Amino acid sequence: MGNGEYEVPLLTLDQLVQHVRELPSLPDTTIKVLKMTDDPMASARSVSSAISVDVALTSKVLKIANSAYYGMPRSVATVNEAVLILGMQALRNLALAASTYDMLRKECAGYRLAVGELWNHSLACAIAAQMITMKKRVGRPEEAFVAGLLHDVGKVVLNVHVAAQFQAIIALAELDAVPFHEAEKFILGFDHAEVGGKVAEHWNLPSPLCEAITGHHSLSGGANTSWLTAAVYVANTLSHTVSQDVDIFEPKPIDPIALEILLLQESDIEEIRDELGERITKLRVGLE
Repeated sequence: MGNGEYEVPLLTLDQLVQHVRELPSLPDTTIKVLKMTDDPMASARSVSSAISVDVALTSKVLKIANSAYYGMPRSVATVNEAVLILGMQALRNLALAASTYDMLRKECAGYRLAVGELWNHSLACAIAAQMITMKKRVGRPEEAFVAGLLHDVGKVVLNVHVAAQFQAIIALAELDAVPFHEAEKFILGFDHAEVGGKVAEHWNLPSPLCEAITGHHSLSGGANTSWLTAAVYVANTLSHTVSQDVDIFEPKPIDPIALEILLLQESDIEEIRDELGERITKLRVGLE
């Protein structure tokens, strides 16, 4: 790739993570809720109690629960009501979306992303991943939502590091007509997806989630790629049609292998794309 005039990266991926003084962190309450909702023995009351101790999180969760996205027949006044009506997995999504809003909404100057652009794309990917898994009942929709929402968290960490190399990455991407993340990997030695996987590991998230975040730009496992990685990969591509293109250049066409893994037809993709914009708008209003 290129003509060899680019500098060798100064830091390895592990060194970068070690050099970042403060990795993005999830609130303790959110981490607790994520673990509880993975426990089949957890009760609705215990989950709602865990959320309710955090006043700010409770307020935002209730705001989203009462948004047009969920179309509740009546107003929900407590987290316990929301859990009983929407279910624990939906509440897991609400808690995660509420607690990552500020983190992902910030400006990412290193990627030339204005305030809100990374968040809009992340939310679009989350909803698309959820819709994809629901379409043919492949995998767990709520797990897909989480992976989609967090898939670009590596950009938050890499933002400062990539800023100085941004022009070199752009030049290489234009010269070789490759996606931004490939140029990023060539210049830096790693890309934001790999960094994001490390952040997910730092949060002690399940291995399938870490793998989906790491692999959201390619199907390195071929036909053996997990349904979750395939769902986030397809969702990431779809989300570029309804949100700011955060990878600077248009993504590659969807790999047919991903569609096979997810049992999707091209007509399914078109239906999801047609409905995606409206769903994003409804949920985003509940968060802002």
